[in-house]
Amino acid sequence: MKRNILSIHLAAFLFGMTGILSTLIDADSDVITFGRAMFAAVVLSPILWFLRDQPNDPNHRVAKPLSETQLWIRCLGSGLILAIHWVTFFVSVKTAGVALATLGFSSFAAFITIIEALVTPNRVTRTDWIRTVIVTAGLMLMTPSLDLADANTFGFLMGLASGFSFAAMAVFNSHWLANVNPIRVARNQNVIVMLLMAAWALPAISALSPLSWFWLALLGIFCTGLSHSLFVFSLARMRVNVAGLVIALEPVYAIVAAWLLFHETPSLRTIAGGLIIVSAIIGINYAKNRQTP
Repeated sequence: MKRNILSIHLAAFLFGMTGILSTLIDADSDVITFGRAMFAAVVLSPILWFLRDQPNDPNHRVAKPLSETQLWIRCLGSGLILAIHWVTFFVSVKTAGVALATLGFSSFAAFITIIEALVTPNRVTRTDWIRTVIVTAGLMLMTPSLDLADANTFGFLMGLASGFSFAAMAVFNSHWLANVNPIRVARNQNVIVMLLMAAWALPAISALSPLSWFWLALLGIFCTGLSHSLFVFSLARMRVNVAGLVIALEPVYAIVAAWLLFHETPSLRTIAGGLIIVSAIIGINYAKNRQTP
């Protein structure tokens, strides 16, 4: 379990750096999404080949294996959701800044509960619903305005869309890809994203500067390939809600980094809403674990 917790915490940190790196890349969301998926797929493929003969975890119960066709069909579904998540997140960062984008994305913890309630109602507890209500209150506090013409409002809504699509992907992976090699899942999903975004990205990708290529490579290799594998690895061995609790630390990492590097100081409403969200996600689960004998 300690290895699983360490993996999900490292994934949270790397996810938090995604918004930071995307601000350094002089390109739109389509190009960034395509590029990060391309680098991730290139890096994960040799890793998958190298680990092909590694024995399975003896403590992990494996269901009936999927055929190659079944695997790619499921990866097509999760890859499509992943592409939507990335595009909406990068639009959010470019229009509303790192703080609002990452805090909007943190709504995924509430969305996970809602989606899980529809898929497997018996797995959702009263604590999950309490957390969802509090997270919703924090999001309402952070909403810049009700004017869709306002850039911050539009960016924040894109952050919410990013959170919803991430929650959908997490539940999808947990239910239908949990018994597949996480490196293989991550590689296949990134290949799907790369193919889906190619038509929009290829005409513009030649205009990238060498420095943007460098940041894009870091984004694809570390904040995509490595972090995505760690996240899928953790989902195969713990409840999706528990993994979501740790990933909720992403806004903390991102906001602190944006403040230190870019002097992007969040507003008091953003800080207050963020504290409510993070406290609800982490604090309630801590109290619940303390009560468990």
